[in-house]
Amino acid sequence: MTALLAAQRVSYRIGGKVLVDDVTLEAEAGRIAVVVGPNGAGKSTLVRLLSGELRPSAGRVSYGGVAVETMKPWRLACCRAVLPQASRLAFPFTAGEVARLGLDGIGRGLTSRDRAGILADALDRADVAHLAYRTYQSLSGGEQQRTQFARVLAQLMAGRTVADRQVLLLDEPIASLDLKHQLSLLEAAASLADEGVAILAVLHDLNLASAFADEIVVMAAGRVVTRGTPADVIVDDVVQGVFGVGLTVGAVPAAGRPFLLPQRSAVGPG
Repeated sequence: MTALLAAQRVSYRIGGKVLVDDVTLEAEAGRIAVVVGPNGAGKSTLVRLLSGELRPSAGRVSYGGVAVETMKPWRLACCRAVLPQASRLAFPFTAGEVARLGLDGIGRGLTSRDRAGILADALDRADVAHLAYRTYQSLSGGEQQRTQFARVLAQLMAGRTVADRQVLLLDEPIASLDLKHQLSLLEAAASLADEGVAILAVLHDLNLASAFADEIVVMAAGRVVTRGTPADVIVDDVVQGVFGVGLTVGAVPAAGRPFLLPQRSAVGPG
């Protein structure tokens, strides 16, 4: 079956600088791929290329075998949703109104009651139902991000009336969240994967990447350095070489998932 999302030898150059260099990857139904790497590795630019926001300088991005630049916006919105690192809003909307933006022009055959039910479900799953009547600007950064996640969930639910194969792109979605909501957002993403959605997320926390990913893609200087299961990728040589830190990877025997335990340097000052 044709991949839900495929990038084939994708590169992106701007101002003479190569931000993404010859990247090939696929997002598969029911699986979570997590992209990790140091600052400036090209992770966020890759997400913008995959979403169709940017057009690659070379290579091809496709959904179900169809080049993303040829897809009508309404159809693309039904088959993929994007949660960026941060979203700015100049208008005095409430959180509920922001989440409802995910429903605008999305879906087919939905009644007003259907849309209201989708919105209520999305707000609840993102844990912002109690904030629905608060103005968006009055929310904390984490509350705003959860509201944006509700918008994405509403978009996917409405989009299923048109596209039964969907992709969710998450660009550092938990950066502004507390620990509880970091876990709840990633658990919600995992639930979507269980429903057949292909998930591609950019994360900085290697422990969370290891815990949730089916595949980890490591990037540096715009290129894919290595990829594979967490156990294959989260190893001393990769962590130390790519991230430039002297950390040692351990493994929890019961879970079988690798983890990192940061430690202070044994070398004292001076």
